Amino acid sequence: MLLAIKLAYRNLIGAGLRTWLNVLVLSFSFVVIIWIKGIMVGWDHQAKTDMTQYEIAGGQYWQETYDPFDPLTLDISHALIPAEVMPEIEAGDMEPTLLIPGHIFPNGRMQGVTIRGIRSGQSIWKLPTEKLDTVVDAIPAFIGLLMASSNKLETGDLVTIRWRDANGTFDAAEILIVDIFSSNVPGVEAGQVYIPLERLEELTLLEGHATILSYRDPEAPRAELTGWTLKPKEVLTRQVDELIKTKSTAQTILYGILLLLAMLAIFDTQILSIFRRQKEIGTYVALGYTRREVVGLFTVEGTMHAVLAAIAASIYGLPILYWQAKVGWTLPMDASDFGMAMAQTLYPVYTIGLVISTVLLVLITTAVVSYLPSRKIAKMNPTEALRGKLQ
Repeated sequence: MLLAIKLAYRNLIGAGLRTWLNVLVLSFSFVVIIWIKGIMVGWDHQAKTDMTQYEIAGGQYWQETYDPFDPLTLDISHALIPAEVMPEIEAGDMEPTLLIPGHIFPNGRMQGVTIRGIRSGQSIWKLPTEKLDTVVDAIPAFIGLLMASSNKLETGDLVTIRWRDANGTFDAAEILIVDIFSSNVPGVEAGQVYIPLERLEELTLLEGHATILSYRDPEAPRAELTGWTLKPKEVLTRQVDELIKTKSTAQTILYGILLLLAMLAIFDTQILSIFRRQKEIGTYVALGYTRREVVGLFTVEGTMHAVLAAIAASIYGLPILYWQAKVGWTLPMDASDFGMAMAQTLYPVYTIGLVISTVLLVLITTAVVSYLPSRKIAKMNPTEALRGKLQ
């Protein structure tokens, strides 16, 4: 085997430009596949981190009638907070959120919103809830950047807000925008107005009620609560997983095209080598090589393209991939248009498993493509091969 590797290396170097063109194409496939997969891994990690920090925490309990895709049920989607979770709430490891449908009237227009009652002292989200302690004549509220942009609102603006209480009576008051936050999670920004939980309970006559109970620790065992549906973190992030899986499947086509181009070049090179090196093949057989050993030599020679490509890819690809991991890839369109947790700039994440799996994939594919044309050697007559003629 060592002799076959030495001969294969000598033959590749002797082939000159043809070898390095194949290596360049194959190394490009290495870099592109690792980069795109790194983008997917980075997106997955970043989206779930942002959702955890701004929306879902470690997991949630939903009031049994709550359906985020059915706004018509929001009026009845609340219940008294169960007594068994009160110690966890008092310790700051669980936060109740009360959701009430309402309307605001910015600049003479009516805009449907979800009023979110949230405690100002919470610490499980990165939301600026401390701003809700602001002492003002109106109701202190903060909103997301998407909400502010779509309604042309700024910090310090007074806006009329309308809601309906537990008895079905409409009421209205003024809210003061005390802060505008920015996140990568459209679900916590678009159409959401945050006010103090205690104030919302008072306005709606729903003291002690909540729609969602969010807990901090995703690993802690959770008991079932009567009238509430447990939503673990993996369930709440399933939409991200499904979208990334769909994107990954579509990008497999790109991987296939890149590999096809590289493998086609190697296949043609192997065919040409066998045709032009018949005398060499005959000489190997005459010197005592078995046909299997000659086939192995040409297979190793073709596979070595992938080894040289991996070396070449590490030389120019590592700096590029490192740079991308630092500065990220900025999307050419507004990420908020996707309607889910997605940053405007994605930062690739490269893992050891990702690099190893990519190298093995290309190496095995190259070995198979190199072996297929090499099988023709087993059918060659050594005498005819020495004369430079195929049987």
